[in-house]
Amino acid sequence: MPFRSRERVRTAPPPATPRFLLPSLVLAVLGYQINATMLSPALPDVARRLDTSSSLVGLSQTLFFLLAAVGQVTMARLSDYRGRKPIMLLCGALLILGNLACALAPDISVYLAGRVLQGVSAAMFSLSFLTLNDLLPPVAFGRAAGIISAVNGGFAGVDAIVGGHLADTVGFRAIFLGGLLLSVVGTAAVARYVPAVAPKADGAMDWLGATLLALGLSGVLVGLAQGAGWGWTSAATLGCVLGGLAALTAFVLVQRTRSGSAGDPAALETDGAATDARPAARTTTAVIDIRLLASRRAWPLLLTVTLTLAGAFGALALTIPLFTQDPQAGYGLSATRSALLYATPAAAIGVIGAPLAGYFGPRVGWRRVALVGSAGSLLAFAVAVPFREQSWALFAALAVLGLTYNGLSITALNGFAVVSAPKDQQGALTGLTGACFGIGASLGTALASGLITAARTGGATGSAAYTGAFVAALALLALAMVTALAIKAVPADAGEGARDTERVPAVHL
Repeated sequence: MPFRSRERVRTAPPPATPRFLLPSLVLAVLGYQINATMLSPALPDVARRLDTSSSLVGLSQTLFFLLAAVGQVTMARLSDYRGRKPIMLLCGALLILGNLACALAPDISVYLAGRVLQGVSAAMFSLSFLTLNDLLPPVAFGRAAGIISAVNGGFAGVDAIVGGHLADTVGFRAIFLGGLLLSVVGTAAVARYVPAVAPKADGAMDWLGATLLALGLSGVLVGLAQGAGWGWTSAATLGCVLGGLAALTAFVLVQRTRSGSAGDPAALETDGAATDARPAARTTTAVIDIRLLASRRAWPLLLTVTLTLAGAFGALALTIPLFTQDPQAGYGLSATRSALLYATPAAAIGVIGAPLAGYFGPRVGWRRVALVGSAGSLLAFAVAVPFREQSWALFAALAVLGLTYNGLSITALNGFAVVSAPKDQQGALTGLTGACFGIGASLGTALASGLITAARTGGATGSAAYTGAFVAALALLALAMVTALAIKAVPADAGEGARDTERVPAVHL
């Protein structure tokens, strides 16, 4: 019998998590997020104190979310070429300037400029996901991603209530001063504690493609956001939407020439690491390889995000608040009570669901967690639609939606985007995923608003005025379930992360 040594083979321990990495990213994301969640109840105060119209204040919100979508794509992709940390610091600087402009704004024009700068800094969320993926092994990445997703949803719904209280007592400027403090601390923490990792892609940024993509997203989002006010068949709405679609078509054509091949996407249906061939240095490369966009790792993911947000966000942000406060059709609640009963619980439960998604994502696969989230959200609305006149049934359905949509779906879809993209295009797919969150939210609110308005114009009364909006949300979530099933898992997302394999990044201190 051959001799076998009893000595155990020693393996190198996984690299330690950089000190204060996660708290630094949490602060950076929070600095942006409170400008989205805390400000909503303070919008009337903005109009009053700046002596402006509600339409211009509404435009500031449109610009904020529009630039958030554009910033997610542009900044995330730029980080593939320049590194994550420099672009995070750039976003932090823009956020600081935006908070200062809004806090000190003497008029609406300065305020609008500040909101534009804040919107671009939304890329901090995608950049945090990408940074964590660069620096942490898979299981640790999942846990941290769940925490970042929970934070990105706000303070469990309490932030909106605090924002309303600040607006009533001090004024809207207090919200931006708080955001300024957080953005300064968060940017300083990123500068001090987040390691600089070598860029993932060679070549040069495709600024032509990025510009066409930004113009396309801007046209479509502005058209969707303003269509109800301008009229869906007005020249302004049609010009924005059709112009945006034309720019997106031109973007696809440019990307086909930059991608090297416009043909068969099968080469990109293998695992993400296998398609990591890089172009020659300083060659202009595609914002996103069109073959990747055509693969089942990308287009079903982007459609799932868009449809999920259109269904769930449109209902949570518009249909349900209007319905629960309607004295004839709904429950006749006050705005505060409606928020406490039908908004805050879902947000609070989402804070629990996001870390759960982060825990299970690397172990069972991000795609599987996303499928559970989609199925749960569809089930919740399948109950909410026929039983919406029963307050307890709607409350229970929204509690489930808080877990499945706010928690599982958002975290899992973002996590899948990061781990499934080729290493030199992680910023591209992650940024496009982030942009689709904005597109879906705009589409959902515009569709819900249009259906409710059309029903009332057509003479619908009582609960029937909201039937179309509720059914549309259910249909969108059903379509999201179908597209989620079409997402193709890759080996990096097949549960291999449970082994917590060692990842040693090239760190530049």
